[in-house]
Amino acid sequence: MCEHDDLEYFARRRTGLTRRGFGLTTLGAGLAMALPGVAQAAQTQGQDLEIKTPAGSADAYFVHPAKGKHPGVLIWPDIFGLRPAFKDMATRLAASGYAVLVVNPFYRTQKAPTAPEHPDFNDPATRNALMALRDTLSPDTTTADARAFVAFLDQQAAVDRKRKIGTTGYCMGGPLVFQTAAAVPARIGAGATFHGGGLATDKPDSPHLLIPQMKAQFLIAIAENDDAREPEAKEVLRKAFAQAKLPAEIEVYAGTKHGWCPPDSAVYDHDQAEKAWSRLLVLLERSLTA
Repeated sequence: MCEHDDLEYFARRRTGLTRRGFGLTTLGAGLAMALPGVAQAAQTQGQDLEIKTPAGSADAYFVHPAKGKHPGVLIWPDIFGLRPAFKDMATRLAASGYAVLVVNPFYRTQKAPTAPEHPDFNDPATRNALMALRDTLSPDTTTADARAFVAFLDQQAAVDRKRKIGTTGYCMGGPLVFQTAAAVPARIGAGATFHGGGLATDKPDSPHLLIPQMKAQFLIAIAENDDAREPEAKEVLRKAFAQAKLPAEIEVYAGTKHGWCPPDSAVYDHDQAEKAWSRLLVLLERSLTA
């Protein structure tokens, strides 16, 4: 599925979540009010910050348990970019024992927020603006950014450098996960994509062709309507991971539409999003903390 197909499924954003500010201290228990399933959540600390990269200064959000050292995780958001929903998701993951960085992939062009609060994709100007942002990214920009963001994580006191780093991506972030795992194979031990777009194509720069360069275990959660469009993609991925001898859980999530995981999505599917979240925790526990 093409990354630009992200736009087809978000004609409007769900408005049930309250936009909350995040200061230096955030309680994981408070997050449970917005995102379910955080049992015995650790207290967390989070902050907005800027990360120096070869291309400039990237805005991002970094959150981690208040005490100790923990495996790092890099989150690539969907085409709507760095926003409260992804800060919430990062904080929820931090409450499970990870030091989590969620970034604005479009920082070269625009600081977050990079999408309207309630985007209307029937509006040509909105659609064209977001597609133009997406077109500023390339495998080369992602590779450079991935190295800078992984280096940032490794410099943080809250990150346990004895553990591998995980990376997750949503929609257009799926290919960025593959590019990250290939760019820093010695550090990336886990990759997870959720309704990732364009993971296996017939193009010479298809993300699946990077699998032989990786050393990471993977979770690939596929939307049912994406699979209906490209039923062969999952088999291409399974074959590529098997040939590389890399463990990969590849599953089509029944009844889901492209974009079902972020809680502010118009097609958010609570039960299936929770299932995908539980599988992510299994992957990270197995590959980063064992």
